[in-house]
Amino acid sequence: MRPRNLLKAAALALIAIVATGASAAAQIRVVATTPDLGSVAKEIGGDKVSVVALAKPTEDPHYVDAKPSHIVTLNRADALIEGGAELELGWLPPLLENSRNSRISAGAPGRIVASEGIKLLEIPTSFDRSKGDVHSLGNPHFMIDPVSVRIIARNIASHFAQIDPQNAATYNGNLGRFNAKLDAKFAEWQKELAPYRGARIVTYHKDFIYLADRFGLTIVDELEPKPGIAPSPAHLAQVIIKMKATNAKVILVQPFQNRRTAETVARQTGASVLDVPQQPGAAPNTTSYFDLMDSLVHTLATGLGTQK
Repeated sequence: MRPRNLLKAAALALIAIVATGASAAAQIRVVATTPDLGSVAKEIGGDKVSVVALAKPTEDPHYVDAKPSHIVTLNRADALIEGGAELELGWLPPLLENSRNSRISAGAPGRIVASEGIKLLEIPTSFDRSKGDVHSLGNPHFMIDPVSVRIIARNIASHFAQIDPQNAATYNGNLGRFNAKLDAKFAEWQKELAPYRGARIVTYHKDFIYLADRFGLTIVDELEPKPGIAPSPAHLAQVIIKMKATNAKVILVQPFQNRRTAETVARQTGASVLDVPQQPGAAPNTTSYFDLMDSLVHTLATGLGTQK
């Protein structure tokens, strides 16, 4: 039996055991594809929602391990929040197809696509797979841009109000408080990174371009020769030359990326390797989106500061 059919058969067996249909509980059952989206949903929904994330905090959101239990979770959901811009293209569609849940089908109030309304960067002029894992709609790693997150929070509040009109005032109130906190924290993050505007950095993947654009950093190169393609010795040699020429002294990596490769480059350039996860829960004491950004900004500022 094909893997997809095995996944479907296992999921159907589980669904047969679980009661489906509209939620009998007071809370809206929300499923987020990634923990960062789930964190924002909790801020907006408060005690009116229960939130589950499909991806683990340390998991590459491009390549999440699809499980039959994910289909059951989606089958019971009142709302689904996905990143969009093809972030989950490799694993979410078959899960949705097998979940058989019209509440989260495309166009339904329960289907929330985070990329809607976001000014996406790196939209390719032509689609060519030879360029690597390029997303035809643009770069989907926009959650570490606080300005984009403000738009996403508004969309979540709007959809929650459609699903649960009697609590619309609660969602709008939570949105107001979220925005006020986001504005205050954004000012703090800008102040902390202000001394390093123009600083040159290297990343493993094209996953920090929104952060760099928002806070005035310059990404010199990526360790991957193309998105999703493993670093080659020839490409790393070029990166080392470029880092020395531009005085780039910081390399950013996420938990699922090859830190040893980054360390090899760092030894030859005098750079520091910084562990900067983009998901709440991947680093200690980062249970919320605000915790995550506090940690990310402080780690980056500290790393850049030691290289001055």
